[in-house]
Amino acid sequence: MNFRLDHIPARTKKPREEGLTMVMDKGLSLRQAEDLIDGAGHLADLVKLGFGTSYTTPKLKEKIALYQSAGIKVYLGGTLFEAFVARGQFDDYRKLLDTLKLDTVEVSDGSIDLKHDQKLGFINTLARDRTVLSEVGSKETGILISPARWVRMMNAELDAGSWKVIAEARESGTVGIYRPSGHAHTTLVNRIMAKVPGKDIIWEAPIKSQQTWFIKQVGPNVNLGNVAPDEVIALEALRLGLRGDTFFEYLPQAMAEGLRQVKQEKPMGSGKEAEHATEKAKAK
Repeated sequence: MNFRLDHIPARTKKPREEGLTMVMDKGLSLRQAEDLIDGAGHLADLVKLGFGTSYTTPKLKEKIALYQSAGIKVYLGGTLFEAFVARGQFDDYRKLLDTLKLDTVEVSDGSIDLKHDQKLGFINTLARDRTVLSEVGSKETGILISPARWVRMMNAELDAGSWKVIAEARESGTVGIYRPSGHAHTTLVNRIMAKVPGKDIIWEAPIKSQQTWFIKQVGPNVNLGNVAPDEVIALEALRLGLRGDTFFEYLPQAMAEGLRQVKQEKPMGSGKEAEHATEKAKAK
């Protein structure tokens, strides 16, 4: 940090198990990747080469090596994994991972209909020599998965060898754990958080309002993914209470109450205060 400031929440340090920031690279040039590392590499834990962009990205090997040299886990998008599986080329995919010297991999079934037992088999096979992230949830709008099934799938995939499970939202933040409006499916998220260890979940949250919601629900060390490269430092400020959306999250209550522009209503007290409020209400 560049200077001292009181009442800043403690953040985990790299390499970390929670408080992760996963960045979405949708085709950055080598120079742009260098800029990302220079400006925010100390805050980025993982970089996903989104969907199938690695198929046409120039200087792919050089970019992967660049991220890895900065201590950032880099992996190919889950859609590319599905493209290989759909074509019966899983063995070719494993060879590609070797060729690119990738030690991290994503397993997903957001685009194709893949039996869960088969998905667990892929996770188990890849987890023998790589760090596996598995994504849960469909990329298709309108496909609903019950909270109980989300929980079962997430826990089963962790048991099969996944390091983290990713809660699907797409880069748009309008499917999976979110409604088409971008607001969180609160019942679904709360059920997941009650049954799956928080440190094992990466919540895709590409929109600031979604990031804010999870930080307020879980705290500054929630795992967040699909973050735009130019939003990594801004997200860190949000985690630390240094943006308007989370400004009062970590200030002592007595200090915060006197500074809020919009005063919060005090909860109704008990005893004589409650009786007085009740009588006043009846009088009206």
